[in-house]
Amino acid sequence: MFNQKENLLTKGWFFFVIAAFFLWAKTYYALQTSFTLDIENGIQQFILIITPVSSLLFFLGLSLFFSPKRRNKAFMTIYFLLSFTLYANVVYYRFFNDFITLPVLMQYKNFGDLGGSAKALIQPIDFLYWIDIVVLITWLVVKKTKPTITFRKRTVAMIFAASLGFAAVNVSLAEMERPQLLVRTFDRAKLVKLLGIYNYHVYDTVMTAKTSSRRVLADSNELSEVLNYVNSQQGKMGAHGEYFGKAKGKNVVLVSLESTQNFVIDRKLHDQEITPFLNDLKEDSFYFDNFYHNTGQGKTSDSEFIIDNSLYGLPRGAVFTTNASNEFNATPEILKGNGYTPVSFHGNHASFWNRDVMYQSLGYDHYFSKREYNVTDENSVNYGLKDIPFFEQSMPKLKGLDQPYYAKFLTMTNHYPYITNNENMEMIEPAETGDGSVDRYFQTVRYEDESIKKFFQMMKEQGEYEDTIFVLYGDHYGISENHNEAMSEILGKEIRPFEHIQLQKVPLIIHIPGMEGKQMDTVGGQIDLKPTILHLLGIEQENDVQFGTDLFKKDRENATIFRDGSVVTDEYVYSDEGDLCYDKSTGEEIDSKTCAPLKEKAETELNYSDKVVYGDLLKFLDSEKEENKQ
Repeated sequence: MFNQKENLLTKGWFFFVIAAFFLWAKTYYALQTSFTLDIENGIQQFILIITPVSSLLFFLGLSLFFSPKRRNKAFMTIYFLLSFTLYANVVYYRFFNDFITLPVLMQYKNFGDLGGSAKALIQPIDFLYWIDIVVLITWLVVKKTKPTITFRKRTVAMIFAASLGFAAVNVSLAEMERPQLLVRTFDRAKLVKLLGIYNYHVYDTVMTAKTSSRRVLADSNELSEVLNYVNSQQGKMGAHGEYFGKAKGKNVVLVSLESTQNFVIDRKLHDQEITPFLNDLKEDSFYFDNFYHNTGQGKTSDSEFIIDNSLYGLPRGAVFTTNASNEFNATPEILKGNGYTPVSFHGNHASFWNRDVMYQSLGYDHYFSKREYNVTDENSVNYGLKDIPFFEQSMPKLKGLDQPYYAKFLTMTNHYPYITNNENMEMIEPAETGDGSVDRYFQTVRYEDESIKKFFQMMKEQGEYEDTIFVLYGDHYGISENHNEAMSEILGKEIRPFEHIQLQKVPLIIHIPGMEGKQMDTVGGQIDLKPTILHLLGIEQENDVQFGTDLFKKDRENATIFRDGSVVTDEYVYSDEGDLCYDKSTGEEIDSKTCAPLKEKAETELNYSDKVVYGDLLKFLDSEKEENKQ
């Protein structure tokens, strides 16, 4: 009896089956507990059960093609890579509420700078994702298992036949649940829910290769098609906004408010204002209370790209890392041609988000990065230099620039996991939801607000204030859907898709000294900032590829499009998550057919923008302009 048991434990097929079961079990556990996949019915639950099977049989089966001496190592290497892929998505999802794409992995240079953010995302329960590897390696060492002895060609063929069979059933059921699933590349949650985490990554790899080829095959006819669309949309509106040229010749200062959402404006916590300075500043400025971020996976880098180019970020990855060598017609380059000095200030490493390369493509003259600041343990936290010393050390650099200048300041203290490292930073008590990230968020927002106050004071003291227009904007959300329970407590209401979209509002304050401001109700997004800034400066761009419109135009379309295909107008809110349509004034769900034109326009516009970036179409822009002149 003992000998039979010993023989069973050392048989290769038994080891293979047990290992495959371990990997399936932890994958299914992750799909059920770590991701919000919104399982709607029994069929989708069945799909969730079988999705890991085809891919893990296929990938683990590849080890059987290695020589007997290398087979165990090959098997465990593949097993580890699949486990790492799963766990990496679990950790990534905890903050970004999204799944990793191949272009995101190209941002590996960023990972070394994550610091406290990465640590905060790792939880004790995560040992469950690695204990099986310890068990399997121990089994191999102690029992000297040889998976080679019982794997004949027929056995291998059966494994791959089973893999193909499960894949066929999976894809068929997925198409029944979501027709055209494989063409909706921006809906990663549905791809994972209906195809599985490993099959999703196979699909993502194929799509990455496909999009890379688009640049090689692109031609000027595609640019003409995009220009025709853009010009047709711009032609529906008047030539200039009410404030065209009102700030002609003035310096421009952009301040990116890290992770700052608009719900903190005018809100109190513990009977104290969270943003007292911004609350006062907006009263003497143009304050847009229906302004949304349009970012995707690129987060802060996406907001920079969108604002400087009036093009959308990509559905996967970030333009800053995947297409930094493209030709662009960005605001810094345009303003340089009009006598401006375009620069950027950021107290982080120059290579983070590939900024040192991308900024050259966008036309910045200089990038003041971490190497030009005095960064110590005392004046830094989380990602780097705290906001107050950042502005203090930036002032002499700004003062030394040739005027007029276009200067962008990227704050970063208000970044997940929202850390303070001394009492001087804690100007307000944390919230009391029990969710640490949400509770601390208000403290770092309050600190950020204080830093902006000090920056304005220094601008006045240094004589830079009067001849400068200030554009302050939130770069992206700070609190993801993973914290909806705590946010429901803060806001006092349930977070439905409608409320989630409203939480994507970010502050936009345009302050022009000497000009009376007012609250602006127009619906817009970061995509609109390039034409807005250029028009304030009296600069008109003809035959340019930009999807935004001047926010001061009275006859502009009150709408903005999100990277995931959702849309907000002055009347409706369309959520691509669930294909839902809402009356904006009441928040009530209405017939989805009402939002069908919005959905169609979003798909059209996002596809055109993607064409421009993937195909590097702006390299044809000069020749296109010459043809139009002739």
